[in-house]
Amino acid sequence: MTKNYIKCALLSFTLLTGATGCEDFLEQPVPGKLSEEGFYKTDSDALQATTAIYDIMQAHYNTAWSSIYMVKLMPSDESNAAGSGSGDQPAYQTLDDFNFDSENAAVKAAWDLTYRAVFRANKVVKNVPPENALRKRLIAEAKFLRAFNYFELVTLWGDVPLVLDEVPAEQWTSTPRAPKAEVYAQIEKDLQEAITDLPLKSGYSAADKFRASKGTAQALLGKVFLFQEKWNDAATQFENVISSKEYGLESSVGIVFSKKGEFGKESLFEISFSSIERYNWGNFPWDSRPESNIHLQLMGPRSDFYVKAPSDSLIGGWGFNSPKAKLYQAFTAAGDVKRREVTVMSEAELKAKGGNWTNPNAYEYEGYFQRKYGTYLSQTSTTDGDAAELNYGTNWRMIRYADVLLMAAEAYYRAGNAGKAQEYLNDVRERSELPEIFPTGTDLFNAIVRERYLELAFEGFRYQDLVRWGLATQELGPLGYQANKHNLLPIPGADIRIAGLSQNPGY
Repeated sequence: MTKNYIKCALLSFTLLTGATGCEDFLEQPVPGKLSEEGFYKTDSDALQATTAIYDIMQAHYNTAWSSIYMVKLMPSDESNAAGSGSGDQPAYQTLDDFNFDSENAAVKAAWDLTYRAVFRANKVVKNVPPENALRKRLIAEAKFLRAFNYFELVTLWGDVPLVLDEVPAEQWTSTPRAPKAEVYAQIEKDLQEAITDLPLKSGYSAADKFRASKGTAQALLGKVFLFQEKWNDAATQFENVISSKEYGLESSVGIVFSKKGEFGKESLFEISFSSIERYNWGNFPWDSRPESNIHLQLMGPRSDFYVKAPSDSLIGGWGFNSPKAKLYQAFTAAGDVKRREVTVMSEAELKAKGGNWTNPNAYEYEGYFQRKYGTYLSQTSTTDGDAAELNYGTNWRMIRYADVLLMAAEAYYRAGNAGKAQEYLNDVRERSELPEIFPTGTDLFNAIVRERYLELAFEGFRYQDLVRWGLATQELGPLGYQANKHNLLPIPGADIRIAGLSQNPGY
């Protein structure tokens, strides 16, 4: 997705923007905005409206640190919040320590922005007339994006308000949380309808590579079934993706997360960012939404203490998302060298390459550096005064083919087809030059769990996986996780007080 296109679209697009409190999920008119009357009438209108959904999903920095990626990552056992100390970005720190409550700013922002995406998707579904193939496809994209965001909501918060249209003012305080089953049913309906009208990935032009395809919706529907323990249905959807031959594994995980790998053959869905704005310390929009991915800078090795190795392009950042020793040790125990090298680096390896780390007692530092979403010079801009720290164009990889293979392995294992489960598990292992394995029974499940831990490290899936597997107490309990509380995030306090929503247990 080109950010110039999105910006031009948004200049003429007249979607409403959200406020606070109960309006976190109900957006209200803004004085001075053009009327929506007469909009949604042309193909151009429909394109702009649909592009605006993708755009709001890119708003992981929205006048503050508000990334749903970080909200999902911090409660896991992959990394520490770190940074300069316990007071640095307290919303992320308290998520990391399981010391968060309903006033957590990052949780509130993630809830807010997810509902803003739902709101924009609702506008397209409701208002764009399906009069030609293009508009039918755009409506299908909107249904996928609505389903994607409701999946985030239902898996993180449980029962949530199911808003499929504008809510009249008199209903602001009487729109209740819908049961999970009802939310899941709507997600399934949206995805099944989207699959019908979405093209294959190969049917898109290069300019439209950011858009959801048939395989994207099938993969998400498979994941939705997997989370509901509908094993055969999940396996069917994953098999549709695999048998389409539209996707494949890159030669290494490193390629997947390089610039070359963006929207590549392993990609099913990405949230895209760009360096085109060429930010410096004088023009970065701290009071609005940047086009670059500023969270990459947040997660780079703390530059106060980090000295880059001469042959490496990984430069310093602000020190968040500092890997736990547990993760590095899991790679070592598995004999997993090739994948580890592009995922996490030890201090000893840094020094062996000629770099250095000068503070062994840095806050929440356990001796390791995150490389998957790395602060690489190759993924930012330093041209003519551009600040490298502010211009990372790195995309979030939301659905990729290796994840589909591992979810398929789990679905087939649960459905009693160990052979298929082993096949897809080994497809992922072989890419990282690991030997084939053929475990059965519980050993097969444990192998899939371990493979997801290593293959998908730092991608924001581990916490939700551990919760759904019933392993969160075992793995996260020592970090502060409490069963029957931290399996869900708190409903933001403002929506409890103003919109009258009920709160999740324990908060």
